[in-house]
Amino acid sequence: MSPSPPAGPLSSGAFYQRWLGPVLARDEGMDAEQLSQAALTALGQASLRRRWPGISAVLEGVAADLQRRDLRLEQVLFGCRFSNPVGLAAGFDKNGVAAGIWDRFGFGFAEVGTVTWHGQPGNPKPRLFRLAEAQAALNRMGFNHDGAQALLKTLERQRLDPPGRRPAVLGINVGKSKIPSLQQAPDDYASSLELLAPLADYAVINVSSPNTPGLRDLQDSVQLRRLVERLRRLPACPPLLVKIAPDLDDESIDGIARLAFEEGLAGVIAVNTSLDRLGLEQRRLAQTGRTLAEEAGGLSGMPLRRRALEVIRRLRVSAGPSLPLIGVGGIDSPSVAWERIAAGASLVQLYTGWIYKGPDLVPRILEGLVQQLDRHGLRNIAEACGCGLPWQE
Repeated sequence: MSPSPPAGPLSSGAFYQRWLGPVLARDEGMDAEQLSQAALTALGQASLRRRWPGISAVLEGVAADLQRRDLRLEQVLFGCRFSNPVGLAAGFDKNGVAAGIWDRFGFGFAEVGTVTWHGQPGNPKPRLFRLAEAQAALNRMGFNHDGAQALLKTLERQRLDPPGRRPAVLGINVGKSKIPSLQQAPDDYASSLELLAPLADYAVINVSSPNTPGLRDLQDSVQLRRLVERLRRLPACPPLLVKIAPDLDDESIDGIARLAFEEGLAGVIAVNTSLDRLGLEQRRLAQTGRTLAEEAGGLSGMPLRRRALEVIRRLRVSAGPSLPLIGVGGIDSPSVAWERIAAGASLVQLYTGWIYKGPDLVPRILEGLVQQLDRHGLRNIAEACGCGLPWQE
């Protein structure tokens, strides 16, 4: 593995914790969505100008701090070469503004979106809430973004390398617009994917967000099969994965595993945010004064960890060893990432844990994974997938 630079007062992690740590430690204060948008605005400008000498030098410094290269972490899944198994989950970079620089932050892949054909304002604000003590977040964003045509222009402006030649694999997460009915959903998804397919290394069918009315009904096997078959008829359709909810019962999870096999899906991403409050029902939001039991939205972060692990284990048993699974939900340390991979995930994604722990979570996870490969005598990360071996201190 490439050596890790010594942590210092100007390291990415130290800088992040010094300036943002106090903000993230409190539920009150700067609005969570405003904070995210401020960060994305800066990252978007950096991505557009990443070849300018001054910006390039800064980004190279970030990369030197956060990237960890090791051939044992590389793998090829559904035709994509991943330099490492840690990715940025969909939902943070909804409009793809920073698609050109996520590799600098150590990620082996990044997923932009969720995008729908129609641009949407999303649900009324406030709609994103920190739950700092629980290392969690509640969101009811509602697929707020600029739309598929705007995403295309944003990605083209960044002059990305073509699919298959990028330093980090790029996934595009596609959802249903709020306007069309469920019967019209396949054509709505298809409009977005047909437009964006030439830029995607892989695509994700999001049928599991809790914040679009009726969307989760598309997880029904009949509805989902109809949707998948419509998308696979598209010319040059990229590898297709489906993202599922943590709130499905075992029978539904088994049904999706069967459908993935029968329809030739490239993989399954488990899981999205949860409608279950996972023991936080009486937690009161500072911004509204209401308890989580009274609030709409999906819960993410550490409370989701146990259920996300259960779903990965169930999928691995149902789907067998060959279907790639991507584990997401409550991953905030090297040991949790290893646990998810040992349970059957080929890749993992970060979002809420990355926000709370800071950018150096990625290299810490990568170093931890290599350490576990050494301690268990495994040759590469593919051998760790589904191995069931525990984390060794």
